Amino acid sequence: MTSATPQTAATAADPIDAVRLREDFPILAEQVNGHRLVYLDSAATSQRPLPVLDAERDFLEHTNAAVHRGAHTLAAEATDLFEDARATVAGFVGADAEQLVWTSGATMGLNLVAYSIGGASASSSLALRPGDEIVTTAIEHHANLIPWQELALRTGAVLRHIPAHDDGTLDLAAAAEIIGPRTRIVAFTHVSNVLGIINPVEEIIALAHQVGALTVMDACQSAPHLPLDLPALGVDLAVFSGHKMMGPYGVGGLYGRAEVLEAMPPFLTGGSMITTVTLDRAEYLPPPQRFEAGTQPIGPAIGLAAAVRYLDGIGLERIHAHETMLAERMRAGLVEIPGIRLLGDPSTGSVERVGLWSFDVEGVHAHDAGQFLDARGIAVRVGHHCAAPLHTRYGVTASVRASTALYNTPDDVDALLDAVRGIRPYFGV
Repeated sequence: MTSATPQTAATAADPIDAVRLREDFPILAEQVNGHRLVYLDSAATSQRPLPVLDAERDFLEHTNAAVHRGAHTLAAEATDLFEDARATVAGFVGADAEQLVWTSGATMGLNLVAYSIGGASASSSLALRPGDEIVTTAIEHHANLIPWQELALRTGAVLRHIPAHDDGTLDLAAAAEIIGPRTRIVAFTHVSNVLGIINPVEEIIALAHQVGALTVMDACQSAPHLPLDLPALGVDLAVFSGHKMMGPYGVGGLYGRAEVLEAMPPFLTGGSMITTVTLDRAEYLPPPQRFEAGTQPIGPAIGLAAAVRYLDGIGLERIHAHETMLAERMRAGLVEIPGIRLLGDPSTGSVERVGLWSFDVEGVHAHDAGQFLDARGIAVRVGHHCAAPLHTRYGVTASVRASTALYNTPDDVDALLDAVRGIRPYFGV
């Protein structure tokens, strides 16, 4: 199989050719239920281009071996590829290789951080005590909520939440009141996976650092869509998942400032993360290897490096501009359809967002609406999108989410709008 070559990066004003890019994604040529596939579920999992498929297959066919533990040629070559992938993915988010820990995805990364903090010694600067406060937001994915709930239960810390306005934007005035002297951790999403709104994370980070709190950011919905420089942003820890950014399943990254990673005790223990072991005790490697016990996702990491090279080759500013155009087109159509209510629709145009919208269809359950769309070849997400408290905030149990990526076209959006217009009449509402 020959890999297609992505377009050469250009200025943000230079629009990408999504029709041409679709040729790099074999699955987009599929037919679903007799219709061309309109894939609008990239916020759940994105499709993979040929260079990613080829990179992982090439590794398995020619270099497959365990890393950091063999003296033979294949092991040395695999280790080089694995560590080159680390440097490539770290560079994609502005970091050094030593600041990137491989994980199985963002959920594992967040649990790693929470359990590591929970295991910190009483003398550690990370240790939590009864009465300390952990602050999250009311719009978090469960993966950036439940680990903190559990950590609070184990340590006696108090969990608090930054509320959101009706339009989905975070209440920064409330945040300034909530984040205070007792705050030890502030965990937040860069982009809501339900609302698509790009949150003012710089302001949240500043509020947290004013009181010496640790900041933890979920970058799953920003890494594939926005230029990211995590060190420049000032966040202490951040996570992202490969399968949401054109990469393989089973791999993700945890970025951490060097001094923060150094202060964190290991979460998982075993082989490959130690320097010395006796029958009674062990000493651990420095980060990032300290957090990488056992066999790592070698092939997926190499595939993820190919994915970020693909994204870089197109240009994240161009991708964001393209997806913003699609989001505007989608909103303009959805608001004109009777019985459709958007979740998180700021009244001001100054709120930046990525290319996704979640909506409620009056009188029709989201799962029924999703099946109606699927029958027409349109793949969307239905449910609470692992953000049940946010849906409760809007008075619904579930919604329909349509999310775009660089390979979507205006025709995809128009196909969605045409189909949504038929949902309520079909169900007799």
